[in-house]
Amino acid sequence: MKDAALYFCIFSLSLLPAACTWVEPTVSGNAVRVAYDGKIAGCREAGTVAVTVADKIAFYHRNEYKVADELETMARNEAASLPADTIVPRSEPKDGAQRFQAYVCGKTLLRQRGEASVPATQPAAAQDGVQTFPVKEH
Repeated sequence: MKDAALYFCIFSLSLLPAACTWVEPTVSGNAVRVAYDGKIAGCREAGTVAVTVADKIAFYHRNEYKVADELETMARNEAASLPADTIVPRSEPKDGAQRFQAYVCGKTLLRQRGEASVPATQPAAAQDGVQTFPVKEH
């Protein structure tokens, strides 16, 4: 009986790293902006993005901000494949799921219309190479 408990503990511990989730932004996903203010005038709707991540692992509830961040990153990655360059959250994160509306705005819309391209604007980098991005307060 002790051997079975020992094997179960070893097996459970070996699964812990696999239970952790990390959502990495893709190169194209980094180009997708999140319009928290809903300002999408002049944009064309591209579709809906529904994303899910693990919000709890066994009895452990993951940090809600980490879950929300991963949902947003995953939505940006998915929106880039539509192709869309802007997303707007349509629901709050709940049980590891969230819905976003995707839009084509800016240079992507101009390119699709065949109009002259506007130079892309990138966040300004400080001299030490650090970039800052706005954070939505929950």
